[in-house]
Amino acid sequence: MAVKKATRDAYGEALVELGQVNPQIVVLDADLSASTKTAGFAKAFPERFVQIGIAEQDLIGTAAGLAAAGKVPFASSFAIFATGRAYDQVRNSVAYGNLNVKIAATHAGVTVGEDGGSHQMLEDIALMRALPGMTVIVPADAVEAKLAVKAAAEYVGPVYLRMGRGAWPVIFGEDHTFEIGKAALLKDGDAATIIACGIMVSEALKAAEALEAEGFKVRVLDMATVKPLDVEAVLKAARETGAVVTAEEHNIVGGLGGAVAEVLVEHCPVPMERVGVKDVFGRSGTPDELLEYYGLTAREIAAAVKRVVERKG
Repeated sequence: MAVKKATRDAYGEALVELGQVNPQIVVLDADLSASTKTAGFAKAFPERFVQIGIAEQDLIGTAAGLAAAGKVPFASSFAIFATGRAYDQVRNSVAYGNLNVKIAATHAGVTVGEDGGSHQMLEDIALMRALPGMTVIVPADAVEAKLAVKAAAEYVGPVYLRMGRGAWPVIFGEDHTFEIGKAALLKDGDAATIIACGIMVSEALKAAEALEAEGFKVRVLDMATVKPLDVEAVLKAARETGAVVTAEEHNIVGGLGGAVAEVLVEHCPVPMERVGVKDVFGRSGTPDELLEYYGLTAREIAAAVKRVVERKG
């Protein structure tokens, strides 16, 4: 059985490691440090931790001020609050001034579970992707999450990091490398390409394995950086495999599927399908129940692959 670990746990570990080597790292939280896993940093570096309280607009505004003063702030909250409640501050205080703020959001997607639709953020990638200059990263597992946090700390400019609540399979070994803006080729094939991000990467790999048993060799790309998208990898996949399926734990409107579709329609139109939440809100249930309900499974990805393969003839 695969080892499981939450990306938010890796985030907390990465912050402590960064704090030990970079005195400019500052962490802010909005009364959720136990859940966002920033509590470890607060304990290790109390003089560099700011507990804002339940005031997400102040969280982002304060982070912007710290960035303007030369610090490297990580502003942490749940995705629904960091990008929804504080959108105006993210837009006008961070993105508009191109400030070096890292917005680290946990509890994204339907796998928040029983908290229900009010807390299941399914539009955050779309909101952040639309902001000029904002880098958007959705790591596939805990290993990649830690690498992404460290890469974000080195990168100069605003970054949105999207992480989840639950523990999901660890895909990568400790030798995995991560580069902002570059996709990772996890499996090669020529029948079609699955491009996935976040927890859907592990489902994409399961789908590819099942499809191979049926005679379909499918390429799998981990598109952890949704913006800037690895256009070269997308176009290479489209030209070499002739069909594309995207998979994300997010609304299919404006997310990874939208980003890939924009590239394909302009440069290399091929049959494509988007696996994701179909323009509806979330609802209460266990994570597994909700993934099944919204079709965020390896079975649905495999079915989509068969459809695009048939369409390409």
